[in-house]
Amino acid sequence: MTGRPAPLPLAGVTVVSVEQAVAAPFATRQLADLGARVIKVERPGEGDFARRYDTTVDGESSYFVWLNRSKESLTLDLKSAQGREILEQLLGGADVFVQNLAPGAAARLGFGAEDLAERHSSLIPCSITGYGSSGPWADRKAYDLLVQCQTGLVSLTGNEHGAARAGVSVADIAAGMYAYSGILTALYTRATTGVARAVEVSLFEALAEWMSQPAYYTRHGGTQPPRIGTQHATIAPYGAFPAADGKDVLFSIQNEREWVALCEQFLERPELVDDPRFATGSDRVAHRDEINAIVAERFRRSGSGEVSELLDSAGIANAGVNDVGEFLAHPVLGARGRWQDVRLPGGGAVPALLPPVDLAGIPARMDPVPAVGEHTERILGELGHSAEAIDDLRTAKVI
Repeated sequence: MTGRPAPLPLAGVTVVSVEQAVAAPFATRQLADLGARVIKVERPGEGDFARRYDTTVDGESSYFVWLNRSKESLTLDLKSAQGREILEQLLGGADVFVQNLAPGAAARLGFGAEDLAERHSSLIPCSITGYGSSGPWADRKAYDLLVQCQTGLVSLTGNEHGAARAGVSVADIAAGMYAYSGILTALYTRATTGVARAVEVSLFEALAEWMSQPAYYTRHGGTQPPRIGTQHATIAPYGAFPAADGKDVLFSIQNEREWVALCEQFLERPELVDDPRFATGSDRVAHRDEINAIVAERFRRSGSGEVSELLDSAGIANAGVNDVGEFLAHPVLGARGRWQDVRLPGGGAVPALLPPVDLAGIPARMDPVPAVGEHTERILGELGHSAEAIDDLRTAKVI
């Protein structure tokens, strides 16, 4: 006998989000993944500007499709008194309010955390900012790459030829993850103490946390880690090398046992084990160029498949350096059934990755990506607005 599937963990939780771009939508999509009802408030007509970042996914933006499944879209002009009144109605029945508007905009509209605490004592407000709501940069706009630059991340990425941005929106993703975990913590706190705590996350401070290791290294070592591509600043040998067939394979030596195995089984140079230049991890880092030359010569004698097999047999972690197409066809994703179709506003469907956290007995929620304002009439109807009143709001361009 098959029982009913367990309810999603956040079923019954309502999230209202005045969101755009990446950080806030990433936080709320993860709440939606867990069953929360997420009402996404968008500008009438154009919607979230991330809808127009590109048109590569059957005419939809790759960013928007990634970040906005399982949500409901409501259009509201929050510059109008009527639009703000409707948002106020929504918040009266919501558990969480998320916003990543321009600096100070939510407060100017009357929806700052302090104002909301007075009117809705059980509501959990979450603000995602660039550099925090206080301090000398509180009014400064912040985008992902700007924050990568300000935290020093860009000074670590790239190689000897120059800097490079991280290939994904790491500041936005970091802020979205911390907002998500902060909201879950606030929900738990409210459930156990009855107190609703406001949550604030800034892109800068989220990525600053991720920069802690190089920050410690720089503060206490007197110099920052060098920019060395796929090599590692404090471990050698560690990095990607081209095999005879032209494909790069990356490997890492983490301890003395692995160093001995590399010398004896892969490099076929057992005498290197006792070479004083390479006696310790620090020695190997100091003589990185000499080790790399030896490794590169060995790689040139074997194809990438053979290199991986030999490293595997020696117990040394390694991986081919895939491009995105190879990632899409990765056997782990296929064999573990990590792809599931998600419907698009136009009616088509595209494969999307399941959420990375599996909860035993809980099926993943993978509902459609909404069209701009797709759920406006239904949501307003739930709030008690008549069909005639909704038409009037549309005529006035409030929705």
